[in-house]
Amino acid sequence: MSGDPVLRMEKARILMVDDHPIVREGMALFLNAQADLHLCCEAGNAEEAMATLAKCDAALAIVDITLNGESGLDLIKLMRRRYPDLAILAMSLHDESIFAERALRAGAKGYLMKHEATANILLAVRTVLSGGIYLSAAMHLRLAQQMASRSGSPDSPIAGLSAREFEILHLLGLGFSTRQISEKLNRSIKTIEAHRAGLKEKLQLKSGADLVRFASKWLDER
Repeated sequence: MSGDPVLRMEKARILMVDDHPIVREGMALFLNAQADLHLCCEAGNAEEAMATLAKCDAALAIVDITLNGESGLDLIKLMRRRYPDLAILAMSLHDESIFAERALRAGAKGYLMKHEATANILLAVRTVLSGGIYLSAAMHLRLAQQMASRSGSPDSPIAGLSAREFEILHLLGLGFSTRQISEKLNRSIKTIEAHRAGLKEKLQLKSGADLVRFASKWLDER
């Protein structure tokens, strides 16, 4: 028998916050079957979640936004303040088109509908763990269309933007990096950089940082 140690992949530790034990149990069975994931902690409400976070060293919290009368969005805000490096994925039965932006503004890095296919659950978990932001492709398109339709009067600084430019501006406002935008839109980094340069020129902004600040402020004012 060889004396060489067996190398094991270190699994990302996950906290699941949901007021339905059967949901927590199902997610534990599913995630713990993956080579890179370990749902190590569970909580049924906000108080339990914060107490558990203090001792379980989770890298990711999956939070239902409705917790038996409590607001999961308020819990996400509290988690973000207390644990700024914690990755947070909001999960809910509620329509993504209504709650996704609220969850992102609260501090989540993704929004997942509970009826999603298992492949999408894994994609969402791994995307958020790697520092990305997860929303469905349909949600990204819907938000970009909403942004374009609300551009305001012809005098608005964003009135002359194309649909693609609106989409990129929206993603920048949500915190996406150039690389993340290129992956989300299936376009090269060089193409996204060109769009960013065009946005700076049209919006009369001097730097990339100015563009990100403008995008963030625009979303806040919507």
